[in-house]
Amino acid sequence: MDRILRYTITGSQAGQTILHFLRQNGFSRNILNSMKNAEDSILLNGARSYATVLLKEGDFLRVHVPETELPSGIKPVPMKLDILHEDEDILILNKPADTPIHPSPGNYENTIANGTADYYAQKGQSFTCRCINRLDRDTTGAFLLAKNPLSASILSAQMKQRNIHRTYLAIVEGIPPLEGTVSAPIARTAGSVITREVNFTSGEPAVTHYKRLASRENHSLLELHLETGRTHQIRVHMKYLGYPLPGDYLYHPVYSRFSRQPLHSWKLSFSHPVTGESMEVTAPVPDDFRKLFPFIL
Repeated sequence: MDRILRYTITGSQAGQTILHFLRQNGFSRNILNSMKNAEDSILLNGARSYATVLLKEGDFLRVHVPETELPSGIKPVPMKLDILHEDEDILILNKPADTPIHPSPGNYENTIANGTADYYAQKGQSFTCRCINRLDRDTTGAFLLAKNPLSASILSAQMKQRNIHRTYLAIVEGIPPLEGTVSAPIARTAGSVITREVNFTSGEPAVTHYKRLASRENHSLLELHLETGRTHQIRVHMKYLGYPLPGDYLYHPVYSRFSRQPLHSWKLSFSHPVTGESMEVTAPVPDDFRKLFPFIL
């Protein structure tokens, strides 16, 4: 989506060029380059301006950030979206289980991308699905999307700098220690494009912190925090420790208690990409968690 931003220049911001001001506010080189071809991309006090102009206290700056992605061709499909938060820059959904993020072979119309495309089509808007935190098909909970190139760029940088804090809940088989840290590199399993494994020779660094909240019927409820974001990280690390997630079709296909791996993106904490406001969004715990731990959740 296009985005229009408006700034009133303060005394501490005066004296710098528009270019420097925009860079200070998260505008990447790619975004600045895209603005060169956009009509009236920079208006200073209502008049077209240039990036080299010096700003003065009280100046009013209007900046147009154009959409840079071509139409994706993803089919809009009506879908009930559980929206936890929405503004001009971000959309946070409570993702259900059995829902992929993007279309893939066999899943062309049942994805978050299809549902968000329809949601915005109903508003007369096009939408590019820019996911910030990736969730597996059967993982539920808070899922963050950027609505424009600027918010995507800033949030992606936050993720790389580990400034987006992700808290998960998981139910595992067995009774692990009260708390611990798993630091074990993860690599793709030889001969597979999907499964992952701990591999101290070829794996990429992966760190997961966990705390046991409760135990019942040889299952434990864990709170987990990720330092890294490797594919299937929690699922692989818990299996490596000997406490796999039940109902995990790839790593522990035992379905006597759960029909899917009980993994939930519980909380996201981050700075808003445009306002800088500290945000924490919590996704309600799903029913299959509550059935086993009704007095905890």
